[in-house]
Amino acid sequence: MVTVRELQLDTACPDTRLLVEHVTSKWGVLVLLTLDDRTLRWSELKREIAGVSEKMLIQTLQTLEADGLVRREALPVVPPHVEYSLTAHGRVAAGLLAPLVHWAQRHVQAGVSPRTS
Repeated sequence: MVTVRELQLDTACPDTRLLVEHVTSKWGVLVLLTLDDRTLRWSELKREIAGVSEKMLIQTLQTLEADGLVRREALPVVPPHVEYSLTAHGRVAAGLLAPLVHWAQRHVQAGVSPRTS
């Protein structure tokens, strides 16, 4: 297992830090976990992810697509039909995020509330 010291997530590796920021962003986590093992249309994603604005969902999907984690497929039909799914790298990222989110849920259920700012 890699230690924190070995990761060196500092200015020496800005691309790694940026990818971690995208994956662990508020909406990035939710998009990746929502798409895990599923293909959804934009409207389905919007319904599944409570509280996300249209702007933030579009921005998050574009960012994760550019990072190679989300696949966008525009189908040649009228009206336009676009589907989103995870790439192989996206499935790996979702698989790594799921235990962290599960831990957070257990932590909160145990009565430990996150601090609000």
